[in-house]
Amino acid sequence: MNVPPTASARAPFPGLDRAANAVPPHGWFIVGATSRYLGPAFAVLLFPAVGVLGIAWFRIATAALVLAPLTRPWRTLREADGRTRLLLLGLGVCLTAMNTAFYLALDRLPISHVAAMEFLGTLIVALHGLRTGRNLLALGLAAFGVVLLIDVAWASDPLGLFWAALNAALFAGYIVLGHRAAEAGAGGGVERLGAAMAIAFVLLMPIGFLEAARVFGMPLIVLAGIGVGLASSVIPYVCDQLAMARLPRASFALLLALLPATATAIGAIVLAQLPGSRDLVGVAFVMAGIALHRPAVR
Repeated sequence: MNVPPTASARAPFPGLDRAANAVPPHGWFIVGATSRYLGPAFAVLLFPAVGVLGIAWFRIATAALVLAPLTRPWRTLREADGRTRLLLLGLGVCLTAMNTAFYLALDRLPISHVAAMEFLGTLIVALHGLRTGRNLLALGLAAFGVVLLIDVAWASDPLGLFWAALNAALFAGYIVLGHRAAEAGAGGGVERLGAAMAIAFVLLMPIGFLEAARVFGMPLIVLAGIGVGLASSVIPYVCDQLAMARLPRASFALLLALLPATATAIGAIVLAQLPGSRDLVGVAFVMAGIALHRPAVR
């Protein structure tokens, strides 16, 4: 996609381009990955009070309302050309459906298993761009590690599997659309993210608002819901843009092998979902694959 020369200059965060270059992209990814599953781990604890769709609403609403005054999505949508508006609409629809499917899956399956299926949905994205034998071997090691993290007991909950598979497919779509948004640079990518999140907020309003509204009179629950939104969407999606601005799409997709490993660790710490020896071996293979990989020159 051709980006106008002024796109990055008009971004509300001109310093983000410098920040993206000051820290290795793997660093931004690790921060985002940790936050991405720390938020949902606490979200599970809020399901009884808020409801699954209510938590999904809190996640998107928090991100949209935090980013809106900073990124000015109305300006982005007004000034964008037709192709960019389609990109933003597609990203907004993807964020809405992906977050809803994610929490519906999380309500029925352990967090590490949902994360593992997310990575399986990104294998095609990674395979499309990993051209060297070294990187294909790295992908193979990481993929084998993720497979070890999958529990065959999933077959006992077909509805949970359906939501997890849908979330995985949408997550692959998010990588493609998010990477296109990042072509405007780190600052411009965050500006586009804010516009897409505003679209997602409008789309999700009739789905989860009624569940979320039931706890509006409980300040501590509302604050917890906002915390889930900050940890699940604001921090990780911004970090994604900072990493995507410097990493080829396939390399970013391979790094997603860290997600089930991170989710396994956070699930053990926050939810007492302790990993077994098979899980630990799977995490080791994932880390070996990441260490072996070398990003292609962009």
